[in-house]
Amino acid sequence: MIPLADKIRPKDLAEFVGQAHLIGPGKPLRVAIEKQHHFSFILWGPPGSGKTTLARIYAKSLDAQLSELSAVSAGKADIRQIIEAEASQPKVLFLDEIHRFNKAQQDFLLPYVENGELILIGATTENPSFEVIAPLLSRLRVFVLEPLAEESIKEIIRRADPAITDEAAGWLAAFASGDARQALVVLATAQELYGEINLSTLREAAQSKHLRYDKQGEEHYNIISAYIKSLRAGQTDAAFYYLARMITAGEDPKFIARRLVIFASEDIGLAQPTALVVAESVFRAVEIIGLPEAGINLAHGTAYLAGAKKDRSAYDAYKLALTDVEKYGPLSVPLKIRNASTKLLQELKYGEGYEKYDPESYLPEELKDKKYLRE
Repeated sequence: MIPLADKIRPKDLAEFVGQAHLIGPGKPLRVAIEKQHHFSFILWGPPGSGKTTLARIYAKSLDAQLSELSAVSAGKADIRQIIEAEASQPKVLFLDEIHRFNKAQQDFLLPYVENGELILIGATTENPSFEVIAPLLSRLRVFVLEPLAEESIKEIIRRADPAITDEAAGWLAAFASGDARQALVVLATAQELYGEINLSTLREAAQSKHLRYDKQGEEHYNIISAYIKSLRAGQTDAAFYYLARMITAGEDPKFIARRLVIFASEDIGLAQPTALVVAESVFRAVEIIGLPEAGINLAHGTAYLAGAKKDRSAYDAYKLALTDVEKYGPLSVPLKIRNASTKLLQELKYGEGYEKYDPESYLPEELKDKKYLRE
């Protein structure tokens, strides 16, 4: 059975809804499509914002041989097969969730993108600056997609069901929170379960177990919040449960690992400095290994950090210092700890009186008696 989103997927820019900053008249992606520019790029945006559709429209404009892979399940062998396949047309690879490719897999793509043998279109919901290796990212243009406006969602809903009432379309557009696919899944589920579309059946369908886990939705934030709070309270069993919930639901393991690195300094801090070393090692392991085995690394880190002593004094001191910077602005640095790098600066007494182990405060005059770190 063909999903509703695929049934009504736009075939060209004339049918595409939203992202006017990219495909409006004279905008960069429209120009690239209309003038058939050959280049690799990344589409960075939330779920259901049109990444796959734009990739297909671009490939069609080039009359290219389009291959679609998901980085969740694909590997080097899949890419090699695409590269080695004979073709008289340009080869376009649409790689969904490119942030799931580890460094070695991204390195493998690099020479083919660089020499133009492969036109790469990466799609990601995560910041490419953190998820894509610098050599590959430098060869890719990044287009940022925005969540679709409610009016755009309504237009897509009406295209799928012209008979839907304004009330039902408005509710569904608000529920979708910028995700066209989410709206269409609810619409299709209501039709499948109840045989008709109205406000009541849409609300019932929205609660159905048929709906996918939405990494941008409320439950995503509820679960990660519960996970961190369980770690903070030293409740290892609860932390394991919420970790398992996230992994089972398809959460990006690097998102979880990044939160462990932050937690190690924010909540454990000086009480057990090795926590940061462990958390960083877990992140690197997750980055290199990937799921499903990376779940073991996350479990290791979860157990260690939940059991560690907690101390937020360094984090609290940093916040207090930030408050003073905002309150007082750029206060003057004491002369004796300024950098006396030239004769003129020496004449102005920069660095004069500096001693390595000086007990006198080096804070600006206005903050001489300030204590940020509570010991």
